[in-house]
Amino acid sequence: MPSVTHDDAPPLADLMPWSVAPPRPGRAWPTAPDPGSLRARWDALLRAGGPDRETLFEPTRSRTAHSAVGQLPGQSSGTERLARAEGPCAEPVRVLAAPFDEQWLIPDHRLLDVARPELWRVAGERQVFLVETGDDDGPLLATSLLPLLRPGRVRPLYRRPDGTEPNLAPGLLDHLGALLGERPTAADVLAWILAAVRPGLTVPLTGDADVWAAGVELGRRMLWLMRRDGERPKLPGGRRPYVRAPLPARPLTLHYDREEETLHLDEGRVSPVPPEAWDHEVAGVRVLQAWFAARTAAAEPGTLAAIRPATWPQAWTSELLELVTVLALLAELRPRRAALEVTSPVTAAGLRRAGVLPVPAAARRPASVLDHREEGPDGQFALL
Repeated sequence: MPSVTHDDAPPLADLMPWSVAPPRPGRAWPTAPDPGSLRARWDALLRAGGPDRETLFEPTRSRTAHSAVGQLPGQSSGTERLARAEGPCAEPVRVLAAPFDEQWLIPDHRLLDVARPELWRVAGERQVFLVETGDDDGPLLATSLLPLLRPGRVRPLYRRPDGTEPNLAPGLLDHLGALLGERPTAADVLAWILAAVRPGLTVPLTGDADVWAAGVELGRRMLWLMRRDGERPKLPGGRRPYVRAPLPARPLTLHYDREEETLHLDEGRVSPVPPEAWDHEVAGVRVLQAWFAARTAAAEPGTLAAIRPATWPQAWTSELLELVTVLALLAELRPRRAALEVTSPVTAAGLRRAGVLPVPAAARRPASVLDHREEGPDGQFALL
């Protein structure tokens, strides 16, 4: 954990003031580790009629097959009531379903209890979502994908999809620029937050340019590993995980041999898997075990969630190897985080004296002007 000499670090909630609760699907079947299962589930739903369709849908108080809702921003699903819906499945999109677990979601508002359209509106190539995990050791995750993680808040880096309006306290970048001698970017601040955030979600800031540069460089490395975009992360040759014994068609058990640094999926073997990767937890849940369970745990027969691949896809093996790599590389950064000593602190009191805090109420609300129309229920365009 970063070393500090003061107790007046500003809260993350003031530095990134606009936050949104995560989406709440309300049912498991619109999310899956592979897109093909989602299309098959949609087809099965549409083949059913009347009460059978309603039962398969799994209605809740928030959403039934007769609910009238509009399209999700930027998506092209139908808007007629689901009870009489026809046509193909909306193209599945990649989401962060759990810590370090990228899955797929049918982006159809009719299937989600609470979809959080405000998050869909600001999604884009430059967007980064900061996600609170409730974990003292690693309280934040960052992702380019729409996050479904609960229960923490989601803080988009930008208030618009084009990345032109940072979700930062107004005046913060200018104030830091005056102290550091160079105005940081919004991405620099996000990187610093990842590296320096403390339990309780306070973020010590510094006016020391050298300390700031070291923290930003560390945070950028963390951000790259969490987002996994661009060049794929790799461990050095002798430490790269490989499949040493073929994985079975339908592995049911996961076991780790700490002495041999081997991950066993039934009789299949993956190694080397460093203990730091196996031991990586978020909010008390071991990441690798949760990832495996999401792909192998039994579903109730007759439900849409029970429609899944008959055999273990090759893509999942590749994803597992990359996940091991990411967790191992993140573990290597923990000592650097712990050694980050924040000198020349920029305190919350100092930000108040500079007029950066308190943030105006408007900064805690989403941007009000949008660039495109959105289709409401039954094909009507929504007024925004």
